[in-house]
Formats: sequence, structure tokens, C-alpha cells
Amino acid sequence: MPELNAAFDRLSQALSQIVVGQNALVQQFMVALLAGGHVILEGVPGTGKTLLVKVLAQLVQADFRRIQLTPDILPSDILGTNIFDLNTRNFTLKKGPVFTQILLADEVNRTPPKTQAALLEAMEEQQVTLDGQSLPLPDLFWVIATQNSLEFEGTYPLPEAQLDRFLFKLIVDYPEPKAEKQMLLNSQTGLQTKRLDLAKLKPLLSVEQILTARQGVRSVKVADSLLDYLLALVQRSRQHPDLALGASPRSAVAWLQASKATAWLSGRDFVTPDDIKAVAPPTLRHRFMLRPEAQLDGLQVDTVISALLSQVPVPR
Repeated sequence: MPELNAAFDRLSQALSQIVVGQNALVQQFMVALLAGGHVILEGVPGTGKTLLVKVLAQLVQADFRRIQLTPDILPSDILGTNIFDLNTRNFTLKKGPVFTQILLADEVNRTPPKTQAALLEAMEEQQVTLDGQSLPLPDLFWVIATQNSLEFEGTYPLPEAQLDRFLFKLIVDYPEPKAEKQMLLNSQTGLQTKRLDLAKLKPLLSVEQILTARQGVRSVKVADSLLDYLLALVQRSRQHPDLALGASPRSAVAWLQASKATAWLSGRDFVTPDDIKAVAPPTLRHRFMLRPEAQLDGLQVDTVISALLSQVPVPR
């Protein structure tokens, strides 16, 4: 599908022109979109997390809803509820913002566990159950959750069961000085990131094309030796001395899908060991749990992931 590959390249370039200095982040974002996996964006305020999602939704002509999560948000505020109509004497369903194609859950760690759990079924089974009735969500249902890496007061860390439903956790860092200067120049020339409607962004992909590309990703081939390599990495993580919790079976499947999406974006119909290595940090960093003594030593999860990749021999 060379035409689709070229379209995704143009999409990445367009995103990078507005969300300046985050080329690696944009590339990983494309991998998650192709793999059909939900994403956590973590970073300090003002680094373009929300902007990235809003621009993408416009460039792919997708329905987009945003939820600003706060401690008083209820599950029904996300899923919807049945309301009794006095005129018709019947209950009518008022759908919540979860019934969309791209859902931005802003500051997901600011809402209590009961509300966080409201997203579990939607993210895993692509449906919502209200009053015993199961309602399907759109074919392209993609959740991007943001959280601040600095604030801990009044936050509710996501439980492991919720974290495991996210394909990637992407860290949004400050841009390089050169890129940050380009941001200032863009602002000088009239780009208003708060008013994207004025930017007159032209759609580069349709939802149907994204779903077609996902079918192409599923057909990417993986050699048996690479499946064994991936399995060896997963099992080694469960025995790692610095980890209290290693990779789950769900994360192994997610890792494989992300590797296939990486290969597809590179124009290949087969996975290489480098594809598996490239997506290891975003796939595993939110799933691994350090032992308390490792945390006291100041060990970082990404350091453990790097060590893990170096310990398992790469198949020839």
C-alpha cells in the first residue's frame, strides 16, 4: 500500500510542522494510531499534548470529543445515561462523550478510580453497557489520555488494570532550543494554536483509510524466531530482579502489534528485531513496576528496559 504509506508520511510531516520539535513523539503516535492502541501522554504543562490530538483529529476528519477530567466527574458524565421524558413517558438515551472516534481524556489522573474504571469496558471491548444494554462504539475508537508528570496533590494514579489497557505511554519532553525558536517564529507569522479553525488545516487522511491501513498492519509477517525473541523478552521481564511486575500476556500482544505497525510505516511487510526494540520503551514503561528497593536506588524504568533488551540475544 505505497499510497497509504505516503499519506501517513504527509500526516506525520503536517503534525510536526504545528507541534514543533516532537518528531519522535509524532512517529510513535502514528504507530499507536495504526496499531489501534490507546495512548497516555505524560509531560509538563504547555508541551503540546492537547494540541497534538486536536490537530490529528482535524487532519484525519475524525469525530473528536474532549473530557476535562476533575474529581467531581461521574461515570455517567463520560458514558451517558437514560433520561425520563415526561412528555413521552419513556426513557431516552443521552449518549456521553465516549461515543466518538477520538476521545481526549485530559488529566486522567485527576478523576477518582470509579470514573477511571468507566473507561475500562470501552477501551477493551469497544462497547458501553448502560442499564444492561450493550452499545457499540465506532470502528475507530481511540482514547488519548494526558497526565501531568509533576503534580501529585489531588491526583489518583491509574491502577495497573487500567494502565495495561493503554498500548503506549509517551513522554512529552521540552523541545530543543532550535525547535522552540521555530515555535516563536510560527507565532510571529500568525499561527494561533488556540484557534485551529483559523489555520485552515486540509484533511490528509480519512477514517476509512486508517481502518484500511490497520488491515495492512495485520498482514505484516513475523518470523517464528522473532516471536520466540519477543516471548523471551517478556518472560525475562517477569524474572528481572529489579521488577515487582513484568510484562503481561496482553502487553506481549500489544508489543507485537506495535512492532508490526512500525514495520508497515517503514514500508515493509515483515518485522525486524529493530522494530521490536523501537517500541519497547513506550509499550513497557507503564506496565513495569519497580521493586521498592530499586526505587530507593533511583532506578528508572526506561533503564531497566534498555538492560532487558541487551540481555536477550537477538536472533539472526
